Order: sequence, then C-alpha cells, then structure tokens
Amino acid sequence: MTDRLTRNRSKYWPDKTLHEIKLEEPKMDSKLSEDEIVISKPKKLKTSSKLPVSTKAVKSIELPPNWKVIYDNIVQMRKETPAVVDTMGCSHWADKNIDPKVSRFQVLVSLMLSSQTRDEVTYATMVELKKNGLSVEYIDNISTSELEAMINKVGFYRRKAAFIKKTANTLKEVYDGDIPSTLEELIKLPGVGPKMANLTMQEAWNKVTGIAVDTHVHRITNRLKWVKTKTPEQTQAELEAKVPREHWRDFNHLLVGFGQSICRPVKPKCSECLNCTICPSSTNKYLF
Repeated sequence: MTDRLTRNRSKYWPDKTLHEIKLEEPKMDSKLSEDEIVISKPKKLKTSSKLPVSTKAVKSIELPPNWKVIYDNIVQMRKETPAVVDTMGCSHWADKNIDPKVSRFQVLVSLMLSSQTRDEVTYATMVELKKNGLSVEYIDNISTSELEAMINKVGFYRRKAAFIKKTANTLKEVYDGDIPSTLEELIKLPGVGPKMANLTMQEAWNKVTGIAVDTHVHRITNRLKWVKTKTPEQTQAELEAKVPREHWRDFNHLLVGFGQSICRPVKPKCSECLNCTICPSSTNKYLF
C-alpha cells in the first residue's frame, strides 16, 4: 500500500513528501460570504407532446440502402392483402357530398375519436353520430353527457367528449363554424395532436403537411431500423428528415394497413412477408 501511495505521490505531487500532502479547502469568492452562496437546483424544461420534435435532434438523415426495396414490397403486399383501414379508415369516416364545412368538421371529430381505438369502432361510432346530423351546431347544442352516451364505445370517451365539446364551441366562436386551415392552428385545439392535425390537413384540406405517425407507423419503422426512437413524435421528426416528400401522403395509410394485416404487434406474419429475408426484425430470415 505504501509503495502504491509513494508512486502516486511522485506522479501527482513530485515536490512534496507523503506527509505534506493534504486536501486543499475550496477557494471562496472573496466578494461573497458563505451565507450569500445559494446553490439552485436545475429547472426542468417543460415539453409539450402536442409540438413536433425538432428535426435538429435527428442523428441520421439517411435511410438504410435497401429501404426503397422494402417500401416497394410493402406497396405490393398492400395491393394483395386488404386491411381494415382500406374500408373503415379515416378516409371513410366523413360524408363527402355535404356542406364542405360540415364535412371538414366530421373529419376532425372522427380523428379525435380514433386515438386508442380500433378503426372498426371509430367507423361504427361515426355512423351513429352522423344519423343525428354531425355538425358544429349539433355538438355545441347537446350536453356533454349526451355526447358521452353516443361515443362510449371508443377509448377514453369521457375525455374525448369534453374535448369535442370545447372544440365545437371554439370553431363556432373563432372560425365561423369551420376548422382551422393550418397545422399550427389545429394543434392548438383541445385533444388534437400532431398525428391528428397532419391527417386532418390531408383529409379535410388536401394538404400534405407531414407524416402522420400512429402506433403502427412507430412500431414498423423501428422494426425496420429506419428509425431508433421511443415516441411517435420522435419517429415523425426522423421520418420527415429521411423519407422523400413524395411518399408522405401515402405513408400512414400504407403502413397502418401493413401493420393491421401482416406486421402485427403480436405474432407478426413474417413467413408471409416479402421482406422476410431482409427485414432486420424478421423471425424467418434465417430459414431461407
């Protein structure tokens, strides 16, 4: 032990003997007394889940070299394998041949209902709501409890009923009964996040403002190693920095259907997937 201390002493304190080495007291600023020194805790930054993650945080701006092969294979599989989203997805929830304002409101309401809810349930709920003439005026005039009774099959229906009521009132008072025409204004509405806002812009206004990321898109793109993220917001930022813009419009619909039919959350059908030999997460790639 003494030899080790001696070696360390000669390395770090060459001009001192072992007995001369002692811990030095920290130097205090002569302008401050000890009572005046305050150690403050670092403040936690507040983040909003409604705001898209900045693309500055994206580590890589390139997709894997074979991403287009995988993408084209998914397109081919979607043509051959129907999914629930093809007949009961968001493009089928609103009436088209009615007052455009009412149709756009129906798009928004349907997407607000859709989170944490299967497409079949959202579709059936919208069918019932539209029987009563689903419009801003109608929602603004009925009670929250009445609305809850109509949408009680969707997930978190009480919360959604409150959001939809507040939104209808805001649209009536601020937007002349229409929905906002910009992504930024849509996200300000209660209960509307980036995914809903992007899909609303696409379905209601025919404007592509970003990639809508739901649980299917988040799961599949992580399985494919196109992104390495923990939240849908992070996934959206990475995908928008990497995926060519011409693919943004179809991206959500394509991967949602793929996730419903083949690349399922539990027991994915890897043996039926055209990408089974090149997907990094395939359970069948070593069998060929």
